[in-house]
Amino acid sequence: MRAAAVLLVLLALAGCGGTVQVEPPVPQGEAVAACDKLATLLPRTLDGDERGTSTPESPYVAVWGSGAVALRCGVPRPARMAPTDTLQEIGGVGWFADPDKPALFTAVTDLAYVEVTVGGEHVAAEVLSDLSKPIARIAPPNG
Repeated sequence: MRAAAVLLVLLALAGCGGTVQVEPPVPQGEAVAACDKLATLLPRTLDGDERGTSTPESPYVAVWGSGAVALRCGVPRPARMAPTDTLQEIGGVGWFADPDKPALFTAVTDLAYVEVTVGGEHVAAEVLSDLSKPIARIAPPNG
């Protein structure tokens, strides 16, 4: 339900200037360090939009433009995701597309779940491709 609330807030604010209100997640365990690392790797510009600000401020939230694209690191495993679901692999990262929320995607890594909402005029595949690069870097090294 929280993801739905976040999505509604983002879609309502898309196109409006200023700070975007996004509920920050509370990562647990290994996800804390993974999300802290991801925060330093995220791009300043994504799909033509500059990085914006969110309220309340959190190192686990990033928005671009007027909030049409938002990322939350350290969210719980999507309730709708079943063990048998096939993830879409983009840039070495498995993405779960929520069938009930077409603008909501969750990157599944060994350390953290990273939720991305893609709205406005953005093409989800392009945004997820760009975000897969830094998200892939938070995974533990093989070996």
